[in-house]
Amino acid sequence: MATELTLLSRSCCHLCHDMEVALAPLAAEFGASVKVVDVDSDALLEAKYDELVPVLLHCNTELCHYFLDEPKTREYLAKIR
Repeated sequence: MATELTLLSRSCCHLCHDMEVALAPLAAEFGASVKVVDVDSDALLEAKYDELVPVLLHCNTELCHYFLDEPKTREYLAKIR
């Protein structure tokens, strides 16, 4: 079963777009899919993550926020493989 990462994002956020672009090759390398979720579409997500977006999650594990932490994300993906 493929790993699904969740990227909490918002449409007017350049950091969100940057993380999505930076994440694409890493996700492809590990065969992971990326589900982009607009944090503004869910009041609970907005309340929890409002000032932290973009946030990269796997299940309930926060991998990074603001910028892609490639080494940490790579290590995590290798471990759960």
